[in-house]
Amino acid sequence: MIKTSGVSKSFGSNRAVLDVNLQVDKMEICGLVGPDGAGKTTLIRMICGLITPDAGRVFILGTEPERLVEREHLGYMPQRFSLYGDLTVMENINFFGAMYKLDGKTIRQRADEILEITGLIQFKDRFGDNLSGGMKQKLALTCSLVTRPKILVLDEPTYGVDPESRKEFWKILYNLNQNGMTILISTPYMDEAELCTKVAFIDRGRVVKIDSPQGFKEKYSFTVLELQTQIKQEAFLRGLDGVKDSYFFGDRYHLVLDESAQIDNIRCALEQQKILVNSLQIIRPSMDDIFVSLAEKEVF
Repeated sequence: MIKTSGVSKSFGSNRAVLDVNLQVDKMEICGLVGPDGAGKTTLIRMICGLITPDAGRVFILGTEPERLVEREHLGYMPQRFSLYGDLTVMENINFFGAMYKLDGKTIRQRADEILEITGLIQFKDRFGDNLSGGMKQKLALTCSLVTRPKILVLDEPTYGVDPESRKEFWKILYNLNQNGMTILISTPYMDEAELCTKVAFIDRGRVVKIDSPQGFKEKYSFTVLELQTQIKQEAFLRGLDGVKDSYFFGDRYHLVLDESAQIDNIRCALEQQKILVNSLQIIRPSMDDIFVSLAEKEVF
């Protein structure tokens, strides 16, 4: 459905994307993750035919984007809300559908179907500027779906959206996928990466690794300890024998251990520093742990 072969793109001296090979098969949900500035948006724009690669080729349904005759087969939702705030929900949809030369009857019929799915049906007459962040994203999604595309490409669609709206948005994506749609989505949230069937990690313009979330976890070679304590500064973790890395997640720390680490020794070392340990246990690595490891070039 989507294939890139040796795709590269530079802007002046900045190499945004370098020799990327990526394939997204039918009915996959492929997540694109990586640090800010890694090249995710540039890659997505090349896939959608919005910018031209300096090298390599992109194929959508076996055809290069610029030669794709049936453009309606590709739905694209950009990173920022790009519709018109002074138009109503329905006016935005009408405008977008007209760009694809859909007739008014077809637009209205499809719009009602999609607005029911996205929960916007009762807001058809509300102006874009008066929508919440989550509702704006749903409107953008509705517009990208009005052509009934086979492939949907989304660039960080839930960035800055509240958790409940993110959950609703992903329910919609799952429903679309179960009905045959292929999805490529970039996301800054690792809990969303967990929901994908395949994840591609991109850093400094290169795709470092591609696997399923389960595959990433099975191949992660380090032990992860979860520590709960009242202390919020990481200084007390520095120098602990066997601890390769540590970082703070919400109300707990994750400690990445090397092969020589002994949990009892770590517990004793914390007690010697008079650190009150509420909980210390081995956990399965999360996509957050894997993201940090890959971002730090500790590729396993």
